[in-house]
Amino acid sequence: MVNLIKNEWMKVFKRPGTYVMIGILIVAISLVGIVVKTQQKDFVQDKNWEQVLKDENTALKQQMAQSRTKTEKQFFKKEIAINDYRIKHDIPSREKYSVWSFVKDTSQLILLAGLFIIIVSAGIVASEFNWGTIKLLLIRPINRTKILLSKYLTVLLFAIFILAILFVFSTALGAILFGMPDKAVPYLNYFNGQVTEQNIVVHLLIYYGLSSIDTIMLVTMAFMISSVFRNSSLAIGLSLFLLFTGGQFTALLSMKFDWAKYVLFANTDLMQYFEGTPMVEGMTLSFSVFMLLIYFALFQFLAFYVFKKRDVAA
Repeated sequence: MVNLIKNEWMKVFKRPGTYVMIGILIVAISLVGIVVKTQQKDFVQDKNWEQVLKDENTALKQQMAQSRTKTEKQFFKKEIAINDYRIKHDIPSREKYSVWSFVKDTSQLILLAGLFIIIVSAGIVASEFNWGTIKLLLIRPINRTKILLSKYLTVLLFAIFILAILFVFSTALGAILFGMPDKAVPYLNYFNGQVTEQNIVVHLLIYYGLSSIDTIMLVTMAFMISSVFRNSSLAIGLSLFLLFTGGQFTALLSMKFDWAKYVLFANTDLMQYFEGTPMVEGMTLSFSVFMLLIYFALFQFLAFYVFKKRDVAA
């Protein structure tokens, strides 16, 4: 299995397009850094920040009293709790822009990284059929399941590699342009009605992981389409279309239909349980994880079943 993965990894990096994608990602991070640096102003802490938060809480309580849905009330409750925690523990609401602020901002480029990972995933099987090299793989005395599994694991390793480049280069560039924070400022995490302090680096790693779930699910779907239909264009086109529009369409459905919670894109954003509100009222973290596992199992079943049954001469 290790040799199969090494072979697939070499195939990925023999393509010039792989280096082009890495280069585009690095350039995109650099451009964000330049724009933020040029627009940055001297930081001045508001001396009356505590009073500002108290006034904000007063307004939030009034809005919470007028809200009709449980989701809205939960949002206001979260904001009030965090503001109260800041006042009680003397943690200003604004802080000087630093390397970690930059890393959080560049995390939006996970979408761009996802696009590149989908392209690799969609072509890793279909390209073998297009080039005719699939026959050389399938006639070997190696289980077909191992062959396809090695390709999927290679895609996951490439995903980790791309995300690591995004995180590490953002950290390095952010440290150069904006410096380290004067003191360790914790991230305030609100969960189950409690506000807790979390190390900012730990938070960013968790944020990267949870934010990547949407991409990983679409990558798995693209891999399945590539394996079943042997068409990389279809896999890339459909996956990218859903990457950019799936969440929006699901959000529109959730406004009128409760069954929208069973749609894949209603469950891919697990951050909604930590930093937001569920898309459909009544959804829970365990429910979303369960739905993701069902979709993941379905995609993998279709990919491996069809690939194992396909004729070598195809």
